[in-house]
Amino acid sequence: MQIPLQITFRGMEPSPALEARIREKAEKLERYFHPIIRCHVVIEEVARHHHQGRLFKVHMDISVPGAEIVVSHDRERDHAHEDAYVAIRDAFEAARRRLEDYARKRRRQIKTHEAPPHGWVREIFPEQGYGRIETPDGRLIYFHANSVLNGGFRQLDVGSEVRFTEEAGDEGPQASTVHPVGKHHPVSP
Repeated sequence: MQIPLQITFRGMEPSPALEARIREKAEKLERYFHPIIRCHVVIEEVARHHHQGRLFKVHMDISVPGAEIVVSHDRERDHAHEDAYVAIRDAFEAARRRLEDYARKRRRQIKTHEAPPHGWVREIFPEQGYGRIETPDGRLIYFHANSVLNGGFRQLDVGSEVRFTEEAGDEGPQASTVHPVGKHHPVSP
């Protein structure tokens, strides 16, 4: 951390043991996002209820380049937060998830799916029930009529654009699935 960790105790006496736990957990946060510029943790004992023990809430302000991440764990009805260590653990888990999310957004890690291979029907033999697809790189891929989805073999002509799934056949590459590309679904080379 560029600025030292700040820990504030409210409504309770400072605890060296709680402070040590907070410092330990704060050090681990930089595994999920680096650099963390500043981290301020406030642990507060909230008003006691006659039917419950002490409750703790934890508030965290974490500054990272380009963002301020705020975590506020205030679960008055969560009996687990009668234990300050559990309240701290839950707050740091939430901070970890938010830092990971921010890191993903910052790296623009968006799931992308590779487009299936495509090509054009180069040869078609309706009587024999097969044809060949030419790929953009000039390879020829064999396909059988049964490989064409939705019984579309009869609608194919030389020059029809198709997407396909390629696999190794006994006599070279073949398409196990062929999907004709309609006018509304063009695939660009």
